[in-house]
Amino acid sequence: MTKAIMIQGTGSNVGKSMIVAGILRALRARGMRVRPFKPQNMSNNAAVTSDGGEIGRAQALQARACGVAPHTDMNPILLKPQSNTGAQVIVQGQIAGHQEARAFGRSKEALMPAVLQSFHRLAQDCDMIVVEGAGSPAETNLRAGDIANMGFARAAGVPVVLMGCIDRGGVIAQIVGTQAVLSEADNALIRGFAVNKFRGDRSLFDAGRDDIVARTGWPSFGVLPWFADAARLPAEDVMDLPARARSGGAGVVIAVPQLPRIANFDDLDPLAAEPGVDLRIVPPGTPLPADADVVLLTGSKSTISDLAALRAQGWDIDIAAHIRRGGHVVGLCGGYQMLGQTIADPDGIEGPAGTVDGLGHLDVHTVLEPKKNLSLRHGTHPASGADVSGYEIHLGATTGPDCARPWLRFDGTPDGAASADGRVLGCYLHGVFASDSFRAAYLAGLGGTAQAAFEAQVDATLDALGAHIEAYFDLDALIAAAGEVGG
Repeated sequence: MTKAIMIQGTGSNVGKSMIVAGILRALRARGMRVRPFKPQNMSNNAAVTSDGGEIGRAQALQARACGVAPHTDMNPILLKPQSNTGAQVIVQGQIAGHQEARAFGRSKEALMPAVLQSFHRLAQDCDMIVVEGAGSPAETNLRAGDIANMGFARAAGVPVVLMGCIDRGGVIAQIVGTQAVLSEADNALIRGFAVNKFRGDRSLFDAGRDDIVARTGWPSFGVLPWFADAARLPAEDVMDLPARARSGGAGVVIAVPQLPRIANFDDLDPLAAEPGVDLRIVPPGTPLPADADVVLLTGSKSTISDLAALRAQGWDIDIAAHIRRGGHVVGLCGGYQMLGQTIADPDGIEGPAGTVDGLGHLDVHTVLEPKKNLSLRHGTHPASGADVSGYEIHLGATTGPDCARPWLRFDGTPDGAASADGRVLGCYLHGVFASDSFRAAYLAGLGGTAQAAFEAQVDATLDALGAHIEAYFDLDALIAAAGEVGG
């Protein structure tokens, strides 16, 4: 019989995703068949699955920790913010529509059958499911109809371990306070707590740990030290972006404007891993650095509004000046669309129907279309002969004269575009820089070098994370606390 346990947090960014990945890796090392599951995620950092859908990037990393391919059942509900109040709703990997936050709050309970269907289907082929919550169960205003935390745990009968973060301070209040605001029935599912991100001598927190035990009656599953290599793993949240930067270092300077709806920014991770790359995430209110060798425009969940935000920051002027100085520009997915002459949205997918001018640095035109392109791709970079692979996840098609100079090829089919002088490049492929041979060739063209074996580094870091969990988290107690699925 398959068992399941759920890791919920006292708040966002307490390390739930990383801890779940580590638990999965550690349990796999013990010989267990394990799977990740997150009922509801909110992220514009998505991954394409082998069954033709999309899930949160964190669940794809957790699947990798298990040694299996990502599947849409691992994250049945994905919310992709498109505005301050609305999001695209993905159900079991496919677009189900767009909803404002207020409307979603009223209707989310209707998604529970799909969540449970995916959960039970996933349970058919593993020994243990480790479930990740979202945000915090202490957000009592969101409890009615909840499908992400205690609502799911109650519906599926899955026991819970509560994770607090000591790095931000107040961890005793985080955990004790969560118990205080939960209902008796919700509290009955909690089997204990753990504390994450401790720096220094852990024995200094023994009294604090014991105070939590005394106040809650819950046992401790562990006090986990700070895992210094966390930044070597693909980022899940836009809040993690500053940790991607290596600003101030030597080498090729790559500047990345931080746009409001930035998406699929794990494209930056292979570059951040290179000692010979000075990766700079440029926040709003800051001009693009004049010494940049490359300006890289990442993916966007809302290309037209992010293009407007780019112009509002004056970054369009900076990019034009950068090109005049002989600089290079790369656009990936939404960034590729922005570099063209026009972006047409005849169906009003991103807002009012119409056409807007692009930055005009590539002679291409984009038309947004309702059907999303979700595909895993493998191909080559003709200029260097390097193999590349990754995924496409976008709305719309891009055509024009500069597509006659394709950047990449997939099974002989050209992809992307280049300016006549080759200094402005764009394509739809996410993950292109994860190819060690391509990254080396690209950086060499800029006078730089590449040293990292990126994919091997990710796996080595997952191994180290699993060992970290094995050393500091009571896995035996976790396995004993897990409940039987359907039991």
